Amino acid sequence: MHLADIGSSIFSSLGLVDTQDLLDCGTSPAGRECLFLVDGLGAEVISTYADLLPTLSNFKYFSPVETSFPSTTATSLTTLSTGVMPGVHGMLGYTVRVPRSGGRILNSIKWDERVDPVMWQSVPTLFERAMNQGIAVSHVAAKRYENTGFTQATFRGADYKGANVLSDVVAQTKLALKTAPSFAYVYVNDLDVAGHSDGVGSEKWIAALKYVDHVAHMIISQIPRGTRFWITADHGMINVQEKIVLGQGNPLMHGVALLAGEPRARHIYLDETYLPKPESIVNTWQEFLGERAQVLTQADAISSGLFGATVTLDSRERMGDVIAIARDGLVLIDPEREAMESSMVGHHGAITDAERLIPLGLLETT
Repeated sequence: MHLADIGSSIFSSLGLVDTQDLLDCGTSPAGRECLFLVDGLGAEVISTYADLLPTLSNFKYFSPVETSFPSTTATSLTTLSTGVMPGVHGMLGYTVRVPRSGGRILNSIKWDERVDPVMWQSVPTLFERAMNQGIAVSHVAAKRYENTGFTQATFRGADYKGANVLSDVVAQTKLALKTAPSFAYVYVNDLDVAGHSDGVGSEKWIAALKYVDHVAHMIISQIPRGTRFWITADHGMINVQEKIVLGQGNPLMHGVALLAGEPRARHIYLDETYLPKPESIVNTWQEFLGERAQVLTQADAISSGLFGATVTLDSRERMGDVIAIARDGLVLIDPEREAMESSMVGHHGAITDAERLIPLGLLETT
């Protein structure tokens, strides 16, 4: 089961044409569906911390769902909202190079006003398609995300309902589900923030996990009876065990013009001298890192299906000439962002089970 299947299946249950019910959802019993997405919630967390999750432990859980690569928010949420893989929607990571820009990097979350979000991510979203078919679609999240380029690229079509405090989250979700057919997407990132700053299992992370359970409880207590309430995530997280600052005491910046991605999943753009022979850079990285990472040329990454079976020209042009995927607890630090990246305890982006496997749970309110 894949993250790309979730949105398509739920919208199919509401009657959205040209979608497949890959989860065997059937017809929506009340015409009201709510998807609660918890940023950073790995699949194993639900069982490991079940005693802290009185609400979430009552859900029916499917087999763990696989995210796209890289296992990061921008890529995963776009996969969810479009139902297609990254090679098609083109959101290939936290940061990527903007083609023909002189080396500019696009931060997919913070965006860049010089980049048109609809042109950058041109696949119609499930939200757009549902809205055009008369399904009420809402996006409930913090107000600060409403007008960002990322929201326009990934969630266009939804009625954005800004909510900065829990009472507003509950009220806006209830309002979003007032009529039928309706779909409410609710997003919280407290767990991800706590994991980055203090690490998975830390006191701050535990408090955030309990809060997530409380949010779910409060929403469930207020939404219309008969609503199906789903929970999923965009990625999990691991705690750092080893840090390598690229180019410091190692040959890993040799031939590299630009770095993007994130510490667990790097897009590496080469100097023109090395573009015809990226294998030499791959060999240098692989020889130095050994089993601690997997390093691929762009061609090998594409042929292996890393970004999906289909990769568009736009995606090829945004993708690194070389892709490096950290294993175990390694992080690959950009020397220009060393202070910020080194300060984070929790990371994600790679393909360990803790990062790429997420939960999918269902509670049918009665």
